[in-house]
Amino acid sequence: MTGAPPHPAQRWLEQFVETHGGCAGSVHYWNGAALELAAAVNLPEVVKKVTALVPRGKGMAGLALERNEAVTSCNIQADASGQVKPGARAVDARAAAALPVRDGEGGVRAVVGIAFMREGDLPPAELARLDSACGSLPDR
Repeated sequence: MTGAPPHPAQRWLEQFVETHGGCAGSVHYWNGAALELAAAVNLPEVVKKVTALVPRGKGMAGLALERNEAVTSCNIQADASGQVKPGARAVDARAAAALPVRDGEGGVRAVVGIAFMREGDLPPAELARLDSACGSLPDR
């Protein structure tokens, strides 16, 4: 078997998504110019390609980075054609959150995304719990 070993964030993300009952997830690290995709769970390859680099302010991850706070979305659905186009959603889900992971200086070092099949808004208590759990994300 060839190829590089998985990023340390991959195992962390798999456990994070499973522990919190998610159906998909992602980890993007901030490189000073854009968010770089380091790990993904249940994301189609086309979505991985499109989200390999996410600029500040673009998509949920980019907004979480820019605002330095959780960004949520409800009742999201994938594009029926299976293609990711501007405005299309990455995965079939009913709710999702992009959570900034702060560095020691209060800036954002990464953004963790998690999607759920259950319907409805993510209540503040659940967002706080998810945000707290993101603190254990390994360094780049």
